Amino acid sequence: MTELQSLIAKMTLEEKAALCTGASAWTATPVERLGIPELTCSDGPHGVRRVPDVNSITVESLPATCFPTASCSASTWDLDLVQKMGEALAEECIALNVDVVLGPGANMKRSPLGGRNFEYYSEDPYLAGEMAASLIRGVQGKGVGTSLKHYAANNQEFQRFTISADVDERTLREIYLPAFEKAVKEARPWTVMCSYNKVNGTFASEHHYLLTDILKKEWGFEGLVVSDWGAVRDRVAALKGGLDWEMPGPQDRHVQAVVDAVRSGELDESVLDEAVRRILRIVFKAKETPKGGKFDVDAHHELARKVAAEGMVLLKNNGLLPLKNQQHIAVIGRSAETAHFQGGGSSHINPTKVAVPFKELKERAVGAELSYAEGYPTDNSYRPGMIDQAVGLARSADVAVLYIALPSFKESEGYDRNDLDLTGQQVALIKAVSKVQPNTVVVLNNGAPVAMGEWIDGVAAVLEGWMMGQAGGAAIADVLYGKVNPSGKLAETFPHKLADTPAHLNWPGGAGQVRYGEGLFIGYRYYDMKEIPVLFPFGHGLSYTTFAYSNPRVSAKTFKDIDGLTVTVDVTNTGGVGGKEIVQVYVHDQKSGLVRPEKELKGFAKVALEPGETKSVSIPLDFRAFAYYHPKYKQWITEDGEFDILIAASADDIRQVLTVNLESTLSLPCILDKESTIREWMDDRRGKVVFGPYYEQIQIQSRQTFGGGEGEGSIGVDVMEMMNDMPLVSVLMFMASALPVHPEDMVAGLLKQVHGME
Repeated sequence: MTELQSLIAKMTLEEKAALCTGASAWTATPVERLGIPELTCSDGPHGVRRVPDVNSITVESLPATCFPTASCSASTWDLDLVQKMGEALAEECIALNVDVVLGPGANMKRSPLGGRNFEYYSEDPYLAGEMAASLIRGVQGKGVGTSLKHYAANNQEFQRFTISADVDERTLREIYLPAFEKAVKEARPWTVMCSYNKVNGTFASEHHYLLTDILKKEWGFEGLVVSDWGAVRDRVAALKGGLDWEMPGPQDRHVQAVVDAVRSGELDESVLDEAVRRILRIVFKAKETPKGGKFDVDAHHELARKVAAEGMVLLKNNGLLPLKNQQHIAVIGRSAETAHFQGGGSSHINPTKVAVPFKELKERAVGAELSYAEGYPTDNSYRPGMIDQAVGLARSADVAVLYIALPSFKESEGYDRNDLDLTGQQVALIKAVSKVQPNTVVVLNNGAPVAMGEWIDGVAAVLEGWMMGQAGGAAIADVLYGKVNPSGKLAETFPHKLADTPAHLNWPGGAGQVRYGEGLFIGYRYYDMKEIPVLFPFGHGLSYTTFAYSNPRVSAKTFKDIDGLTVTVDVTNTGGVGGKEIVQVYVHDQKSGLVRPEKELKGFAKVALEPGETKSVSIPLDFRAFAYYHPKYKQWITEDGEFDILIAASADDIRQVLTVNLESTLSLPCILDKESTIREWMDDRRGKVVFGPYYEQIQIQSRQTFGGGEGEGSIGVDVMEMMNDMPLVSVLMFMASALPVHPEDMVAGLLKQVHGME
């Protein structure tokens, strides 16, 4: 008997039930008589929201570093930097007596309208998974736990507590689960947090298939599953589903329900014991890290500044940036004086200090004159006087820098956006200023894409600053003045308009359901397949220098799926200043049994280069880079054939293409059944052997029965093309009189042969 098993054996039923529900808003239930300590958690994921009173959720938290939100950190494409951010978060957790920080969020950005998108990394599961795993490694490497959230298919705020995300198995496996899968398998988070919503009709908190079959059994998750705060409806059903720890507490009614269920035989006590074991393992693991002390406020502020600068994306630049020491700069927009650096809701941090953008710009603008106009109000009202004042300043200046922040009443946890627009005042302001001042720079502070069609042609430059964290004001100044060469690239597509977006026809649902009707095709996958032009593509980002790609090569032209492949390309800085380039590798399957996206991101690397310098960048691709999930086989499969390896600077900027040949090593079971079509019989390697000899006979017989082409006695179709996608048994029914046995018996015999070959 292990030590934990021995401890569980000493616990009363009531103690075990209580342990599976929190003692307060932020702590687990201790059992003092057995030396079981409490566990303390805190909101995250880009800062430690540690409240002084564990019985309160909304009270102001203790000061901590507000790092950039996930939309910004993902745009760094820098895994080492994100890991360092995780290490800093852990140091603050230790100082603030926090055992587990609630984050990162690995949900997909299904639509840019999602109110909580600023907390999530990407529209692409590969990138999101890499980012989440890196943050987890950073935090947990210091002995503090993480909570990977919100599992799963939690992609909107509308009816988030109740709505059912109705999504097919393949889409779930290829889009909405891989980021969680990668983080679980590669970084081993201490906890995974279930989401509020239902998935295909079952609450995520009770979802045995998601929590137990996939997460714990298939992926080998060894930690505990915790509910999102208030996500549990039926505590007994949740335990049966695989949810170990309910939060927040106390929940006496739920504790008693568990006790009663065990005593009545409704709940097997071994299920409760397993939840207790998982909780105790994390409780004691957390206590291995001593808590207390202080963290380096200034060092963490500087790290936040670096992450912000690396994540900012230069969307447009006609040569105006970087700024020189112009004589007069008109600084316009209230977010220049009142920094907009984080979103509303559970991730809202009480920052240790805040870099004011206007002040930081003044420090860089040596010898320049700076003037300021507020430009727009805090609310959604229209104030023409503010615009007039701004226009007056801009007209007399050499450059106008507009700080435009999407206000919290349009974007926050708790509600989704209604549109992609800035406020009417902000749009009018940008248009009016740029009309009188062609040297206009727009700096955006927002958590998700905004529409720019009304004004982007009139401005000289656009810098996407995101919700950039407490040091973001300094980072903006660093980028504007060239102290930092921008190297961020978009982790999500910026569309021209809302009607272009993948989920538009299925958003946000109603009557308790939202249908994921776009399937696999979210983000750039959708825009590729529909051939819809976008404002800025996934992976886009400009620099103050230029990069050339040359000498692309692969480790093998023909390879086995289990061996994978390494892609290498030489990248040269062909400009005049040092910079960083993000090399992206996408994979295109030339032919597949099921429809696949035109291309999918499967690898990337960020490389720093001095002017004239060349470096070779190598990116490995594994089995999963070439596989897709087949719902009938219920597994990831590869198929023999050719793949294009696309080496790119963005999803729309493909620099090099190589073609390779994959040899699949899979021996897949036969999935032919009595409803299988003729085409499916001929596409199956075993089926073709068994059925092939009959195929020509069926062709002859079908033409005799139905005729062919346009001639006399014909039904005016290509008969075999029509027949190929009919069930074999149905085709045989039309020619039953010419068969020696009944069509159903014939198909049954063929199936017996083909399944006997396995």
